[in-house]
Amino acid sequence: MHAVVYGRLPAGSKGEEVLRSDAASIPGREPRLAGAVADGLTQAPPGWWRRESAQPDVVATDSAAETGSVTAFRAVLAFTVILLLSPQFWIPGLATLRIALLAAAAAIGAVLWDRVRGVGSPTRDRELLIAGVLLAWAIVTIPLSLWPGGSVSVLTDRFMKSLAVLWLLPNVVTSLRRLRILSVTLVACCGVLALSAVGNYVTGTLAGGGPVARIAGYRSPLASNPNDMALLLNLLLPLVIATFLISESRKVRLFAIAVGVAAAAGVIATFSRAGFLGLATVVGIYAVKLITRPGRERSFAFALIVAGVLALPFLPGEYVARLTTITAVEADPTGSAQERKRDTFAALAFVAEHPIVGAGLGSDSLALNAVRGARWLSVHNAYLQYAVDLGIPGLLLFLALLWSSWRAAASSARNARNRRGAESSAALAEALSISVGVFAVGAFFHPVAYHFYFYYFAGLALATRRVVPPETARP
Repeated sequence: MHAVVYGRLPAGSKGEEVLRSDAASIPGREPRLAGAVADGLTQAPPGWWRRESAQPDVVATDSAAETGSVTAFRAVLAFTVILLLSPQFWIPGLATLRIALLAAAAAIGAVLWDRVRGVGSPTRDRELLIAGVLLAWAIVTIPLSLWPGGSVSVLTDRFMKSLAVLWLLPNVVTSLRRLRILSVTLVACCGVLALSAVGNYVTGTLAGGGPVARIAGYRSPLASNPNDMALLLNLLLPLVIATFLISESRKVRLFAIAVGVAAAAGVIATFSRAGFLGLATVVGIYAVKLITRPGRERSFAFALIVAGVLALPFLPGEYVARLTTITAVEADPTGSAQERKRDTFAALAFVAEHPIVGAGLGSDSLALNAVRGARWLSVHNAYLQYAVDLGIPGLLLFLALLWSSWRAAASSARNARNRRGAESSAALAEALSISVGVFAVGAFFHPVAYHFYFYYFAGLALATRRVVPPETARP
């Protein structure tokens, strides 16, 4: 390496040519050094010749500077806890205050106030544009809905709130520190929900009569029945695994293991067939991903596989019998599998007759009534909900949003793994990509098209772009 001379060199001198050749030999440095030489400056950027130190997540914290109101982030934390745990059901006085709405409004107001003051920069994710087009299509089709009043109610009470969360999270979770804090909060909430499910199973707290006894859900809108409980636990489980992988504290790792075991047991306790498929998806994806990596991650993959195999003999016999009805549909004693099969064909028949406009937002139960008789039940398939309600255009828009959200988190994970010391960013982004993938599987069995399940985790997936900007990726 040529010596660096501090001072000025005459333009066109031999020394200038030497420095230019040095600059050209260093990938990523040529424009910066060459520009300095062109101005007659020969002082190189401080420390450019030194090897980078392996500081933890230096890229994610430095390149994604934390922006946005602290108030907005704290309000998002409060909203998350209220959304998952619903303290208003346990403390009756809180119900009249509508604390979830207050927390969300405070977060949105803080973000908008930042924009007025010129603080931070608004996100320009293409996924938000797709969501905007999906919202516009839903509004445009309301006059043609089978029940316009019902469509307006679904729009204002559910869909717009979910889209607001999709917009809010990438505008607030703008740093690795915030993503980690929010992830720990979600892991703690997962522990509460999992213990509730296991406790209901142990104590025999059931959801009602029927050929197959099912546990009662948790007293919150997102986990009020066992199927929803299983879906939510599966969506949270990847973040529990990521917390274990990135933590250097033995206490935190033990806590993550305890929550993970409780969450898996909670999914099984729900006797949800879709929940089992989601749990298998989480375990399978992590096993495949981690088994090719060195060190602790590979050991964890083997431990995960062994634990899954060893747990099989301890599954309740009724649970195993229920799982067999995933393929043997006619053997389901509850009749739910047969009903879902009939509803699926009825929904496909309606979409074939109404491929463009559909029945209107939230009107799939009315559409199915017209095809297979009055049962007043939604089709248990989020994709078919979009197709029946908003036609093929609505379904395609949702699929584009789902795919692009998954790709955002997956790309962020790859970018972070190409950076030295960015293991935490990579693990959390990877976990969120898996959560979105788990929803993609669960959406075939749940009528949750407009609920928070997808839009919350999709919002966090988009936030990973702020934590690991694509332009910072380097082998």
